[in-house]
Amino acid sequence: MRVGRSMSNKKPQPRNELLLPTNGGAVELPLAESRVPAGFPSPADDYIARRLDLNEHLIRHPAATFFVRVAGDSMTGAGINDGDILVVDRSLEPADGKVVIAVVDGELVVKRLRRRGDDWLLLAENDGYPPITAGEDGEFEVWGVVTSVIHSL
Repeated sequence: MRVGRSMSNKKPQPRNELLLPTNGGAVELPLAESRVPAGFPSPADDYIARRLDLNEHLIRHPAATFFVRVAGDSMTGAGINDGDILVVDRSLEPADGKVVIAVVDGELVVKRLRRRGDDWLLLAENDGYPPITAGEDGEFEVWGVVTSVIHSL
């Protein structure tokens, strides 16, 4: 297994949907100054304090960031669902406990990276999926670290 910044140039399988951020400039949207209570309702302050560019919050390293759409339910326990879009930063160092995009036998997968002794594992956040041990039967390479999840309600 390779864990680190030196990532493979191997192309992902066609069934994976990789998306790159555009260079179209900032898209600033209004940000309400007041917080929205998650408990009991309170009178709302309905004026806008400033503008918010989601790129500033979701993308720290634009040249190393890409998006990937999730297919499957192996990470539902981490709040990652089928059809969600993941923000992945390839410049971040993969570490124990991080959710990563890895290449396993030529296919991209999203899993939680865990270290057990000398072994690296890719763990699903769904009991229906077995762990994947690095180098046990084939290729295993961390491709990037997931930094955010975008999903619809």
